[in-house]
Amino acid sequence: MNIELKPEYKQFIQSRIASGRYENADDVIALAFKLLEEWEKGYQEWEEKTRKKIAVGLAQIEGGEVSDRKVVIARLEEKLRQALGSQE
Repeated sequence: MNIELKPEYKQFIQSRIASGRYENADDVIALAFKLLEEWEKGYQEWEEKTRKKIAVGLAQIEGGEVSDRKVVIARLEEKLRQALGSQE
């Protein structure tokens, strides 16, 4: 596979090599792919957890297990007051 990189990516790779942390472009790119793979895995896990939370929330709504918006806002305001109070 032959890939043409944008000039700014080439410059970034060269600067990483010049820093002495990497011996060559392959080292920089290998780490970049490793980090991308880790990020993708984390994103997929977050997405799965979020879908489950949404499903639970929708089931609660369908079952009539909802809170009045005024109650929710009051709870959030209280949490905010507590958080701000703990900063002092």
